[in-house]
Amino acid sequence: MVNITIDNHTIAVPSGTTIMEAAASIHIPIPKLCYLKDINEIGACRVCVVEIEGQDHLVTSCNNVVEEGMTIYTNSPKVRRNRKHTVEMILSQHDAQCATCVRSGNCTLQTVANDLNIVDSPYKKEICIEEWDTRYPLVRDASKCVKCMRCIQVCDKIQGMHIWDVSGTGARTTVGVSENRDIKTADCALCGQCITHCPTGALRERDDTDKLYCALEDKDTIVVAQIAPAVRAAWGESLGLSREEATVEKIVDALRRIGVDYVFDTTFSADLTIMEEGTEFVERFTNGDLDMYPMFTSCCPGWVRFIKSQYPQMVNRLSSAKSPQEMFGAVMKTAFAKKMNIDPDRIFALSIMPCVAKKDEREKPLFHGEFAGHGVDCVLTTRELDRLIRADHIDPKTLKDAAFDTPFTEGTGAGVIFGATGGVMEAALRSAYYLITGKNPEVDAFKQIRGVNKNGWTEAQFEIAGNTIDIAVVSGLQNTRNLMEAIQKREVHYHFVEVMACPGGCVGGGGQPIHEGKELASDRGSNLYFLDKTAHLRFSHENPDIKHLYDEYFGSPGSHKAHQLLHVQK
Repeated sequence: MVNITIDNHTIAVPSGTTIMEAAASIHIPIPKLCYLKDINEIGACRVCVVEIEGQDHLVTSCNNVVEEGMTIYTNSPKVRRNRKHTVEMILSQHDAQCATCVRSGNCTLQTVANDLNIVDSPYKKEICIEEWDTRYPLVRDASKCVKCMRCIQVCDKIQGMHIWDVSGTGARTTVGVSENRDIKTADCALCGQCITHCPTGALRERDDTDKLYCALEDKDTIVVAQIAPAVRAAWGESLGLSREEATVEKIVDALRRIGVDYVFDTTFSADLTIMEEGTEFVERFTNGDLDMYPMFTSCCPGWVRFIKSQYPQMVNRLSSAKSPQEMFGAVMKTAFAKKMNIDPDRIFALSIMPCVAKKDEREKPLFHGEFAGHGVDCVLTTRELDRLIRADHIDPKTLKDAAFDTPFTEGTGAGVIFGATGGVMEAALRSAYYLITGKNPEVDAFKQIRGVNKNGWTEAQFEIAGNTIDIAVVSGLQNTRNLMEAIQKREVHYHFVEVMACPGGCVGGGGQPIHEGKELASDRGSNLYFLDKTAHLRFSHENPDIKHLYDEYFGSPGSHKAHQLLHVQK
């Protein structure tokens, strides 16, 4: 233990503790801008400087450790003057148009500047302006970049994609796409982790709310919405709702108030995905197709983009099943349209997703019979949903639980856990067991695959009807790269592998609410597993609406019609 004094408080902390951590242990917050624990501890912004008695120069508290006998001042006159000067300099290169910024009210720079009582900047503004195609799902505004390097470090260390890099020196330092590439031609997986870890509005998703408003204004258009499982675990966070208050049924009420005609739960099409993907897995396993290389899940578009750019030779190992989002769109434009006697061209399919890559995935065309177009017309992130609710002046506290529409009302607990890493695999195994044996397993028989262990991925082996099935679950693209290398080198062998691009799965998606310095994927995932545990149906193959859909339209899982609409050539 090391004995130190911070702002006249004498404390003892373990050796190796940073000054920032020591101060936090006695509830003394030190402002910061670039710091991310274990990811970005480079002291680049110098907002976190403190004064140490006996030293002439201020030191950054994020990456300097305490020493025996230190006397530290976190907010001395010298520190305040220096910190204010630093932030004023940063603001001189920042386009502080907060009123039109999606991060207003949730911006670290804005908070630091307000706390320092900066009401004017004494320096001449020199704003960096760079062209960017705002039609791309991920948007970068160079005029709001503070050169904190967070996006670079997250993309390099967590996702291993190296999309961002720094160029120039001194005042001309800037951040952009690495190797002078254009973002559209780079290998970006659109996971959005750079967005959720950016302290300002320099990175954001493309806003598509106007597309929805245009559809709502057209009296001839029927707007049909789906809500992804992971959205229910996070949408209330930025609206002041507790986990218990923020039910998915209240999102239904909100969307109806906004003007949406039909609202469905994506857990329905998650169950549909399990029926198709589970059937495909059983067939490929039985045929010996998985003896050398595994079948990979295909519901995460970030992962699909990753494998296509990084391991194109393995693309044929992907399941041919569409994602739940795309299956929902296909069902809406065909089976739903037929059942409701609606022209498919009148249907505007809206997705509420925790994901930025889903905006790119919706570009996939759908062709069936006389209909040709997109299965999904518009994708909004969880953050965009929250902005919609505010824009319509809806008080979240007044929202009531409202039921989903028919005929695709039901969703099971298996569909709900799609949003957490390991959930797709667990749901698939529950139904694969039934498809192989004709009976249900113990409902939590496969729960050991939940989450990701310290090695980067979780593996398990299960016996089903005398067959040994080796599986693996991984989230985060650097972990995925490590797993893919091990598979290709034959260091490991699995029959079935679930991959999620975002750490923790969809609950930690790039479209989820942003909380400075907090990683909430685990808490959100726990919420989904609780909903699964308390669900009245927990097996996808027991969903009565799925059964009716097959009886009335598709025939059976893996049928010719199912392959036409619910599968895709990767």
